[in-house]
Amino acid sequence: MAEVKNVLFAGVGGQGIILASKILAAGLIKAGYDVKMSEVHGMAQRGGSVTTQVRFGEKVNSPIIGKGQADILVSFEIMETGKWLDYLKADGKVVVNEFRIPSAPILVGKIDYPEGILDEVKSKATTYSFDASKIAAELGNIKTTNVVLFGALVKAMGLNDIDWEEVIRETVKERFIDINIKALKLGMEQL
Repeated sequence: MAEVKNVLFAGVGGQGIILASKILAAGLIKAGYDVKMSEVHGMAQRGGSVTTQVRFGEKVNSPIIGKGQADILVSFEIMETGKWLDYLKADGKVVVNEFRIPSAPILVGKIDYPEGILDEVKSKATTYSFDASKIAAELGNIKTTNVVLFGALVKAMGLNDIDWEEVIRETVKERFIDINIKALKLGMEQL
């Protein structure tokens, strides 16, 4: 693959965004790609915006994705999708967790949670939206939402030829391996 591909993960702190991008980067490196990754944490440890960017290809010079350059946006929360949509290529894809985490101003009643975000996203890009948090909760651990979304990302980008189960075995704590492999498979089944 000569062309560099760009993956943007967006959500809020505590959703496992960084782990999902580390799994992606580890698998891509094992597959022989040059990979660069960057991460940005919001002002709060939990609840603030978090994004990670993973770029991969034959040769990647920078870890940063500019506006209009992401091949795919993986959003862990609906409102975050709208914040990062400008970074998507014209022919880009979006994987969205149909989950809401109200920000502080929403929680105190100063503003309402914005409506119509998913409709806007769907009007601008090929969009795969499902409730990954519900799938993870039904699996027995809501913290596997990140790997459910990761499974959908793998399918959406056609990265099925990488042994993601092996990467998960090498990346997550031993006691969470089996449930994360199940989460990966369930995520892939969503597309």
